[in-house]
Amino acid sequence: MVSFTCSQVGATAAGGASPFLGYRWRSGPGGATPSSSLFVGRRLAAVQMRAPSRGARGGSALRVTCEKVVGIDLGTTNSAVAAMEGGKPTVVTNAEGARTTPSVVAYTKTGERLVGQIAKRQAVVNPENTFFSVKRFIGRKMAEVDDEAKQVSYGVVKDENGNVKLDCPAIGKQFAAEEISAQVLRKLVDDASKFLNEKITKAVVTVPAYFNDSQRTATKDAGRIAGLEVLRIINEPTAASLAYGFEKKNNETILVFDLGGGTFDVSVLEVGDGVFEVLSTSGDTHLGGDDFDKRIVDWLASNFKKDERIDLLKDKQALQRLTEAAEKAKMELSTLTQANISLPFITATADGPKHIEATLSRAKFEELCSDLIDRLKTPVNNALRDAKLSLSDLDEVILVGGSTRIPAVQELVRKLTDKDPNVTVNPDEVVSLGAAVQVERMVEEADKFAKEDKEKRDAIDTKNQADSVVYQTEKQLKELGDKVPAPVKEKVDVKLQELKDAISGGSTQSMKDAMAALNQEVMQIGQAMYNQPGASAAGPTPGAEAGPTPGTGPTQNDGDVIDADFTDSN
Repeated sequence: MVSFTCSQVGATAAGGASPFLGYRWRSGPGGATPSSSLFVGRRLAAVQMRAPSRGARGGSALRVTCEKVVGIDLGTTNSAVAAMEGGKPTVVTNAEGARTTPSVVAYTKTGERLVGQIAKRQAVVNPENTFFSVKRFIGRKMAEVDDEAKQVSYGVVKDENGNVKLDCPAIGKQFAAEEISAQVLRKLVDDASKFLNEKITKAVVTVPAYFNDSQRTATKDAGRIAGLEVLRIINEPTAASLAYGFEKKNNETILVFDLGGGTFDVSVLEVGDGVFEVLSTSGDTHLGGDDFDKRIVDWLASNFKKDERIDLLKDKQALQRLTEAAEKAKMELSTLTQANISLPFITATADGPKHIEATLSRAKFEELCSDLIDRLKTPVNNALRDAKLSLSDLDEVILVGGSTRIPAVQELVRKLTDKDPNVTVNPDEVVSLGAAVQVERMVEEADKFAKEDKEKRDAIDTKNQADSVVYQTEKQLKELGDKVPAPVKEKVDVKLQELKDAISGGSTQSMKDAMAALNQEVMQIGQAMYNQPGASAAGPTPGAEAGPTPGTGPTQNDGDVIDADFTDSN
């Protein structure tokens, strides 16, 4: 019994193209399929190929496009968080309504934990349990931070491995610097979640350019402790450049002057086509706004000791109050020519309470900090020398960090670079804004690579299918041989060659078009075979000569046997 089955292949390849049609000869009892069965159609062939990016497979990179990711500037004295809103980076307002959050953590005598502004406010009465400037200790060994340890009001000790530990007598526990930083990060993320009205679990965090591997790893560990997935650590100067939009410019050379609360970094970057190339970095990890504050503290304490013969530096509560007053005076001197410092009841003796009333002029402040300002020169010169650039090669100079508001610092930058620094973005917020821009770039990259991976997979699948169609078609033509009418075979051969040419050309769409055209001709093979006389007519009578004899019964011959069932409609 002969039957010819036409079936539509339901599989479609990536890209949603229409399925091809396939034909299959079935012959013999039970419809068994002989080796000469013809099946030409689209099928998904197994192939070893490069795994697509996670962005294309629903991994973490793709989730970036679905979940809000924030940029965090984890600063020495203050921190900030920003996110992309409406295509623009926006600084997140914290629970207290401020745009920056003090990087301060405290524990009260009852064991309650305070973070941010509320912790900073009570530092005066709880200096031993209030942790600030912790960024100076993160990822460091005790031997590296002896000087910094003497400048804070809390205990800094080392463990058996020489690592830095911060002592908290209020709860009888010692913290690693990463743990304290994690609490600041947790506060920032919680405030961001409320501001953005969605849970935040991922962030890009910035670090100073001078941070070594240990410090960068410790920063990521702090994020992990806070329950935050740190997608990327980027340098603060790179983030600042992103905030200024320099990635959109071509072939510009930028000097980033970053004077923060605890570190000073100078970086020379070359920007072209959205790519940042760091030409050189220099700086001082032991120089920052805290050092400027200390000069004012020392000046106040020295004058008080001269007048009252009392050393306030040995009184931790007095030291904390002096530090706060010094920071406030420094900020005022950025816009005023003098600042009044009033600290009533700074201490007490048998003669009664003692007070501080002082006036600090900008000129005196610059005199006190002259050596610190001089220390800013060397890293700038070193960065330019290492980059093998002259001052005329610089296109932009940008200021980062709150300490760059000091007029003497800005004047120094003008003298060193012969350029007016760009201060169009708030120096306190520029790094967090740049981190948010980096998040947006990551999302765009994930989308771009996902599209590229999809196109590559489609190209690989299509080529595999085309190779399979060529192989199957040639195989079936060879097996069917002369059974295929010459005109039909000629057309199939033409389309087969076109498909081979398309495969050689590498164009995915050309291969798809050639496969579709070939399948149309392959259908003609099936139709021609079905229309052949021997496929439906009865053969000669048994015992008669070979060859069909009209009007006789079934034929039996030593050659191929074809049985045909006939049912009378009557």
